[in-house]
Parts: sequence; C-alpha cells; structure tokens
Amino acid sequence: MIRNNLRILRYAVLVALADLRAVHTWRTWAFAWLLRLLCQVSMFALIGRVVGADRTAYLLVGNSVFVAVTSVMLACATTASERMAGTVPLLVAAPGRLFTVFLGRSVQWLLDGMVCSTISLFALAPAFGVRLPMPAALLAVPAIAVTAVAVYCFALALGGLALRIVHLRSLVGNLGALGLMVLTGAQVPVGFWPAPLRELAQVLPLTHGLRAVRGLVAGGAVAPAVGQVLVEAVVACLWLAVGAGVFHWFGEGGRRSGSIGFEG
Repeated sequence: MIRNNLRILRYAVLVALADLRAVHTWRTWAFAWLLRLLCQVSMFALIGRVVGADRTAYLLVGNSVFVAVTSVMLACATTASERMAGTVPLLVAAPGRLFTVFLGRSVQWLLDGMVCSTISLFALAPAFGVRLPMPAALLAVPAIAVTAVAVYCFALALGGLALRIVHLRSLVGNLGALGLMVLTGAQVPVGFWPAPLRELAQVLPLTHGLRAVRGLVAGGAVAPAVGQVLVEAVVACLWLAVGAGVFHWFGEGGRRSGSIGFEG
C-alpha cells in the first residue's frame, strides 16, 4: 500500500512539474512572476517607510513570507480545475486514494512559493536597510519551507471544498489567502485582533512560521524560533488531516450519489 501510494504521488508530482514548465519559461518566471512578487513586497515596505522606520522591517518581513501564500494558494484553483477537465471521475474510480493524487498535483506552487519567498526576503531586506544577522538569518530558509508546506496543506483542504463549487474556486482561494494576510501577523500584529480571532490565528498556517522568521531576522535566540517552527509543523499536520478528510468526503459522497460527472 505504501509503495503504491508513493508511486501515485511520484507521478502526480511529475504532472505538476510538467504543468509548471507549460505555464512558465525561466524568462516569464523571473521577469514577470518573480518581479511582480518583488514589486508587491516593495510596495508594502515603502508604505512602512512612510508610516515609520520601525514598520518598514515589519512589513517587509511579513510580506516576504506572505509571498509563499500568494503562490501556494494557487493550489486551490489547480485542484478544482481537475474537475473542469473531467479527470475527477476517473480518479475517484481508480483504486488509489484521491487525496494522494492531489497531494502531489499542485506541488509546483509549493516549490515556487518557497523559492520566491526566500528570494524576496534576502534580496529586498538589504535594499530597504533591514539588517539580516548572519548566519542565524539563514535559518529563516527552512522556517519559510515549513511555513509553505503548512499553507499548502491549508490550500489543499480549501481545494477539496472547491471541488464541490468549481465556479467559486478562485473566490475560495482568494478568501483563504486574504484571511491569512489579515489574521496571521503579515500586516498587523496578531494581538491587534479580538481574542476569538487571536485564537483562530493560532491554528492557521503562517502565524507561527512568520513569528520564527521575524525572531531570526531580529537577531533573537534560535531556540524560540525552532519552537515556533515545530508548532507550524503541527499546524501543517492538522490541515493535512483536514484535507484528507475533505477529499474522502468528496470522493465517497460522489460514489454514493453519482454526482461527479465528466462535464465538471
């Protein structure tokens, strides 16, 4: 069973990488997509400079890490588009697990998010006068990677919901990204919000990973940052379980009702 799932996952990842090559050449990726994300982060950093020097670093770091969300949340739309393509009935009828396929199907956005977020942080921080304490700041790279994985699990859970409402797939993904932008500390501290929203932020991806990156960039101790990354990993596992449940609910419900058609 494990070997079969790994084989399915491998082929799903190969499809994802082929999809990325079809979407981007290195030129369009570097001079259109990456450049657009760098401009996005720079805009918020400039807003921080206008508001006050102490806000520049806060907004630059927050939005550099949030770049991973911008990219990874595309997995929601990619997942739902498979139903429009008519492949979902075949996947549901196949002997393998539906979730295993979709776990690898959008991994191109996970890799893209990790790379773009890391480049944004280390390229723009010096440009805006934000000091990165070396070598401790390099630990931000695995922290960003774990954060991107947690966001990917969150995106898959939303993508499973979007399979039922395909026409709202972009709205579902955008609302999910907006919620992470507002609540997890990318733009304003989590403590700004009322207690119920602060509690919600603790189980959302990005919150703890972003705290770890902020601590490392500020020159704080490594141990608290590692603790936050471990909590982010737990959050990733939580959303991975939610995603598996959502896909199981969708697949089994479709088998019972016959509601999954080739027309999407």
